Amino acid sequence: MDPLPHRQPAPGTRRRARDLGIVIGHTPAGPLDAITDVPGVRVGHTSVRRHPDVHSGVTAVVPDGVGPGTPLPAAVFTGNGYGKLIGTTQLTELGALETPVLLTSTLSAFRVADALVGWMLGRPGCEETQSLNPVVGECNDGFLSDIRSQPVGEEHVRAALDGASGGPVAEGCVGAGCGTVALGFKAGIGTASRTPGLGDRRCTVGVFQANFGGTLRVLGRTVTPRSLGLAPGDPAPVAETGSCMIVVATDAPLDARRLSRVARRAVFALARTGAAYGHGSGDYAIAFGTRPDAGAAVADAELGPLFEAVLDAVEEAVLNSLLAATTTTGFRGRTVPALPADLLLDALAAPATDRR
Repeated sequence: MDPLPHRQPAPGTRRRARDLGIVIGHTPAGPLDAITDVPGVRVGHTSVRRHPDVHSGVTAVVPDGVGPGTPLPAAVFTGNGYGKLIGTTQLTELGALETPVLLTSTLSAFRVADALVGWMLGRPGCEETQSLNPVVGECNDGFLSDIRSQPVGEEHVRAALDGASGGPVAEGCVGAGCGTVALGFKAGIGTASRTPGLGDRRCTVGVFQANFGGTLRVLGRTVTPRSLGLAPGDPAPVAETGSCMIVVATDAPLDARRLSRVARRAVFALARTGAAYGHGSGDYAIAFGTRPDAGAAVADAELGPLFEAVLDAVEEAVLNSLLAATTTTGFRGRTVPALPADLLLDALAAPATDRR
């Protein structure tokens, strides 16, 4: 088991989409091309591994200063509601985020929510708190991990929260992404950012996502393990068993209603990558702003560049999650291949008539 938070990306030769020359859209990325480009947003991971059967963990997206007395404007959009997103009703009703956003394995979501509450109650300013709305989303890792063992505990949650930091974000098989699968390949955590112009100012939007089902499309090309000549291995989980959680952060001055429009675009963006939106897949986006006192400063008619930035950033985050992941053999001996960068580039360079 690895109970320690990942403060920096793990060393290795895995390359991100931009390193391969795959650039989505025209809006500039932030310096790190990560959700932590949004000022005041930190990320922490705790990976929980017990080989061969447990590949799980928890990931925390932590906005500075968030709490029941200092909520941030936020919204949620449900693409398909077959999922376990704790805290969604109050998030929808009040448009206010009171805690960090945590992602974890499906059947561990409830104990993670309890641990998040305990962590929050111990924070400065929460000494008199009697009501609190934890926000925890699930990423189904049951194909590669023994999901029924509920391996994520309070100590893992606290490690992710206490270890959350700015700077580069670890991607791929870390935290909540340890056992996740997407689009036929091993997936995990992915992130990206954009800095669109918004009226007379420039803002930053960052995204963060995990797994879901479907068939991968990259720059309009369909890419599967078979088309890349990879050994078939075990059948991939069907789209019904995916769960995708997208977290969008921005320093744009948006209220909850406008953030709900941003969250919708994040879910729409999954279609670009080949998402199946299956009956049993929980597909959600949470969007929050880091400026609680500037809610209505942007007109709806000015949001176009921000919408486009979110669409592009989510698409890139999906690719980054796949490129950062590594081939994993897990529960019941199942194996899911990683997406090899060299084979992907070969497939994208081949004439369209050569596609299989």
